[in-house]
Formats: sequence, structure tokens, C-alpha cells
Amino acid sequence: MRWIKYVVFSSLMVSTLGLSAQSLTVGSKALEDYYRREQLKGNLDSTVSFTVRPLIPYSAFKLKDGAFPDSTEIRYNLLDTENEWTEGKFRAKLLPFIFQTQFNTHHPYGWNDGAMIPAKGFQMLLSPGIYAEYGPLSIQFQPEIVVAGNPAFETFNKDHYDIIFARYYDFYNKIDLPVRFGSKEYSRAYWGQSSIRLNYKGMSFGVSTESLWWGPGMRNSLLMSNTAPGFKHLTLNTTKPIKTAIGSFEGQLIAGRLEGSGFGPLEPDKIYMGSNLYVSKPNDWRYLSGVVLTWQPKWVSGLFLGFTKSSQSYSKDLKGFSDYLPFFSSNKTVTADEPINKRDERGSLFLRWLWPEEKAELYFEYGHNNYSGDFLLEPATARAYIFGVRKLLPFNRSRNENILLGVEVTQMGDPSLDDVLKASGWYNSVGVPHGYTNRGEVLGAGIGPGGNMQSVEVSWISGLKRLGLQLDRYVHNTDFYYYAYIDSKDFRRNWTDFSLAANGEWNYKNFIFNAKLQAIQSLNYQWYLIQQPGEKYMVPGKDVFNLQLQAGLTYRF
Repeated sequence: MRWIKYVVFSSLMVSTLGLSAQSLTVGSKALEDYYRREQLKGNLDSTVSFTVRPLIPYSAFKLKDGAFPDSTEIRYNLLDTENEWTEGKFRAKLLPFIFQTQFNTHHPYGWNDGAMIPAKGFQMLLSPGIYAEYGPLSIQFQPEIVVAGNPAFETFNKDHYDIIFARYYDFYNKIDLPVRFGSKEYSRAYWGQSSIRLNYKGMSFGVSTESLWWGPGMRNSLLMSNTAPGFKHLTLNTTKPIKTAIGSFEGQLIAGRLEGSGFGPLEPDKIYMGSNLYVSKPNDWRYLSGVVLTWQPKWVSGLFLGFTKSSQSYSKDLKGFSDYLPFFSSNKTVTADEPINKRDERGSLFLRWLWPEEKAELYFEYGHNNYSGDFLLEPATARAYIFGVRKLLPFNRSRNENILLGVEVTQMGDPSLDDVLKASGWYNSVGVPHGYTNRGEVLGAGIGPGGNMQSVEVSWISGLKRLGLQLDRYVHNTDFYYYAYIDSKDFRRNWTDFSLAANGEWNYKNFIFNAKLQAIQSLNYQWYLIQQPGEKYMVPGKDVFNLQLQAGLTYRF
């Protein structure tokens, strides 16, 4: 039996010399934030920005095995034989096996979960993987399989006035965000966190379907996060900071393909005055180009300054060279023959300031969505921003234990009344009515267009182990809310979630276990009030309670 195991698995094993281009998946439980916390402590290279992810641990931190960053961990050999194998320039490895589950009792909740979908009930994700490299060529095959029960739940209340339904479609016809992914059980297999790359020193070029994260945010990111499934893209990126005479740089340039969900805003569609309110999306894929660049000035230790920019168009609307790159603006004269700009753009500026002496960091991201005005004269128009701060407090120095405090604020709601009256919003688009999405979920901040969120975290930390509490206040799509109820000036209906979560990760030998229990009280669910004729103005809203449970494990070979 030992001989059979060796024959089956020997070609999948890893070199002890370190695998130079193996990435750390965006959202990796315990591992990803462990590196960031170690940087706060001053234990890792302070020139790595954590604003261009996925990370390449071997290249960025010179670690032989990015899945085992803590040298005090105890690991064992599952196969009872050599788990590492190399022959000449060829090296190979089994990637960590990932199993995640999620359960919502009343309605969908949550984001930054990759291939998982917004759904009530139970769903699970499986992701095995293999990594191999030969000289500068690396191949990472890490598919993702998701299965969701996807049962029915109460969506936009059927007792809303017809005009409110019409305005709902005014807004959600400009973005591909279905409330429910069909009426049946959902299952899908993706390429997941896979890539083929050519790597040279600190640069990498290739094709990938990996999830991306741009910017310094922890809970949200304006342009790139792992809320939506990864998409096919060409990538040219750094794998470590590139040092120059004025400081170090990190960045990524991508050209990708985005797909639609194939589902309408509501299930089933709403009929109004004999017509279907849903306007079908074009049956065409979208081309996305994007760039992120981060600069760490040599004169200010720990400070990172950067920008992001993205542009998307339907494939049939790609005309000239400038349409294939994110650097060129879409500002142009609108004519009667072409009344709509068929290019959808957004960008942001950000900073992250790391203070290892204080074991703290501060970060900020500020962006504009399809904005063609003067930024200096109208900085608030079509804007969104993220602000956060985190600090580690020593708790038990002899055991290397700390308390982590974190606060993050995300504002996606548009302060411009003119934009609100256009049923506009971050990630919405008239010319590209799929909006800034892939397969029915936003590419950026998971709270979506018009969402506002405040989050506070307190956690106990010891190595890879973490136990914490998280308190959130999440206001759903204020842009739609003010657009739908602007006539009545009704300020009572904000759909607001208050939630408290207990969560944590725990490593044991080769395993990493993770769990989360979150209680969510939704006030005015789906913006609905329970009002009867003749009642007073201030009446109760449709309040519901949802319990979300998450659990999973990662096995590191």
C-alpha cells in the first residue's frame, strides 16, 4: 500500500527549495491575515503593500512554504512517505484542500466568498489543487465546485406599490444583481484559482482565473474583491516590490472577460401595465481592462500610495486601440447617432500607512464612478470611499498573544441628488447594463451600489489562531431608496442590518478550521413598512431575523 501511495502521489509533490510563483488565494482562511498581522508586528518586509493580491509568499517574503508560515507549527505526513519531490528543474505540489459551508436561515447574506452565491439555505464549496513549475514556467490548477440548495425566500415585497416596482427595475436593469439565482438547486464548477505563468525575477505574465483584490481595505474594496467568482484574464504583475531610486513599486495590468448571470432582477419577473419591467441584457460577453499601481516612497517608511483604474465594454463595442487599455478616458462628444457612452469606467486613489513601532495601520481609498467632471471642483460627485484602522495590543507576551482592534467604514451611497434621480449608483451603467459585475455579483465592494457600512472587530490572536467578535451596521442601497421614495420624501424605510458575529480560525497540525456564527436583525427588510389605512405616520417596518453559520477546513499537504 505504501508503494501504491507513492506511485499515485509522487508526481504531485513539492520541492523543499520553495515554489517561487505559488500564490496565496485571496480570502485564504487564517493565512492571508496572518501575514498582514506579522507585518504589523515588524516581523515581515515592510515594503510589501498588501494592496495587490493574491500574494506570492515565496517571492514576497522568501518563505519556502506559504501554507506553513508559522515555524512553531507541528505538521505531519499524511501519505507516510516523502511529501516533497523534485527532479531537475521540475517541482510540484498538492495545494491546500479547501472545504467551506454556509447556511442562511431567512435570506441571503454575506460577501467575499468567491464562487459561492447569495442564497438562503445550505451551500458548500470544494477546492482541491495542484501546483507545478519548470524553470520560469508555473502551472496552478485549483478548480472550485459550488453547490447550493437555493430555496425560495421572501424577496421584494409583493405588496409594494406598482410604481415602486417600476423604479426597482429602473435601477436594477442597469446592473446584473439578481436577488435569487434561478428557482432550482444551483451547482457550478469553475477554473477557480488557476493560472499558467512565465516568471522572471519580480515579474510574472500569464493567463489566470484567480480572484483579485486591489486596495488596502479588509472588508470591502472599491474595484476588485473576491465577492464575485474569479474571471478569465491576462495578467502582467509584480510578485514582490520592485526597488528603484525613489522607492519600491508593485502593480498589475489585466485584460479579462466578464460573463452575465443569465437571471433577471427578481424571480419571477414583474409585469406592470401589461409589460414585463425587465429589460433583457445584451447577449454578449464584456471585455475588462484594469490597472493597479502602488508606490512606497523611500523617504517615508511604511507609507503606500496607489491608484486603480478599470474600464469595460461589450465585445461588439471594441473599436480602437484605446478601448483595450484602461488608461484612456471615455470622455467624448455625444452625438444623436450614438447617444450613450458604451464604456463603463471607475477608478480610485488609496493609501496605507503602516506603523510597526505602534503595531498599527491606517488605510483609505477614495474613488469615482463613471465621472467626467472636474474632481477638484466636485470631489463628492459619484464618489465612494473606504476608511479603516487596525491595531495590535500585547496581551500575553510570553505566549505571543495579542488583542486586535479594527474599525472599517465604507460609503457607497451617492451624495449627489442629480445622480440619485438618474437611478445611478456605483457599479451601475447605462451603456453596459450588466454593470460592474461577473456572473451576477459585483467585482468590487460586496455591500453593492448605494451600500453603507460600519464595522468594528475585536479579536484574540496567537499565531494562526484567532477568536473574535464583529459588530456591523449595514444600510442597503441608499441610492435606490432615495430614488424610489423621492416623491413622498419618506425617510422611514431605510433597510438597515445590525449584526453581531462570533468567528475564528484554529490551526491543528496540517488543518486550519474556521467558523462563524452571525446574528443579523434586518429593519425594514426590502424597504417595506407594515402600514394600514388610517394609522399614524411612524409605523413598524418589516423586521426579520437571519442567522448565518459558516464552517470549513483547509488541509495543507
